Amino acid sequence: MKKRTMNEAGRFLGTVLLCGGVVSSCSNDIDEPASKGPEVLATPYITKVLEFVPCPGQFVNVLPEFEEGDTQEAMNEKVLQLIGNNKRGLISLGGFGGYVVVGFDHTIENKPGSRDFRVLGNAFNGNSSAAVSGATKGGSYEPGIILVAYDKNGNGKPDADEWYEIQGSAQQKGYRESWYVEAECAGNDVNCYADYEITYYKPQSEPSTPEEDEKYIRWTDNKGGEGYIPKNEYHRQPYFPQWIQSDKLTFKGTRLPQNAINRGTEAAPYFVLFSFAYGYADNALNDSEGAAIDIDWAVDANGAAVHLPGVDFVKIYTGVNQVNGWLGECSTELMGVEDLHLLENRKL
Repeated sequence: MKKRTMNEAGRFLGTVLLCGGVVSSCSNDIDEPASKGPEVLATPYITKVLEFVPCPGQFVNVLPEFEEGDTQEAMNEKVLQLIGNNKRGLISLGGFGGYVVVGFDHTIENKPGSRDFRVLGNAFNGNSSAAVSGATKGGSYEPGIILVAYDKNGNGKPDADEWYEIQGSAQQKGYRESWYVEAECAGNDVNCYADYEITYYKPQSEPSTPEEDEKYIRWTDNKGGEGYIPKNEYHRQPYFPQWIQSDKLTFKGTRLPQNAINRGTEAAPYFVLFSFAYGYADNALNDSEGAAIDIDWAVDANGAAVHLPGVDFVKIYTGVNQVNGWLGECSTELMGVEDLHLLENRKL
């Protein structure tokens, strides 16, 4: 098969300050490089963390824990210790755009007609009357966008033109989740933006009053929006990633509809976070089919389907920009990524 060229353009451009990696448009079929040799003693789990850049959030600098003097490389290693090799610890990506890039010791095969890998988060169903009332049922779902890369040139790293976005249900033209009407009535923005951009500004000092807590970390976006990630009473450490020296972080990508609805009252809020039908991280119970991803859901920058022989790298970033009362900001959490084919073959 003749190789075809790819254009360097993409939905997710990472942070403009530190972070590389974009989704790019491409041909429908990606050839396997002749340099790829046979895999030996492959593990189904994450074996490397290439980059971890969370957005500000209440669990940042805690999951994993930042210690004075930690570098980017040190934080990457701490993430690996938590979620690599089936450790099933937990990391937080913070607010919209915060991301992690992970890799494996083999190529996760793209098998036709089956889901190929599973993303583990900490989503759960609610069991209170507020969570189960009405036509839709919810719980705690903080969906993250998933991107995949196939190492077509065999250089052992994800190049900019090798990233493709997994298209979930919210990106399907005309598709509407069952909870959208209730969310719209609650004032949520249920648009899905493929060209969203947000900038977070590092605070000059930590807050010392309730008023300062509410206006802790300011953000602006390219849709005319602005707001703050507040500091809550439960997590008092700095929320801006402390190993990053820049005074602001800018992220671009697909922003999902706001999925949290207050089913309590203004005086006693109770936010319920709803799941999307399919296609995202931290969007389903770990042992359910919803946590499993089909590589054939990958699309290029124009939304056209692509066919990859497999996946060598996975990038996940928080897909929702929303603050949910005392629960804090929507932040995707991650426990691991698993090759479903290897798990099945080994009957693990």
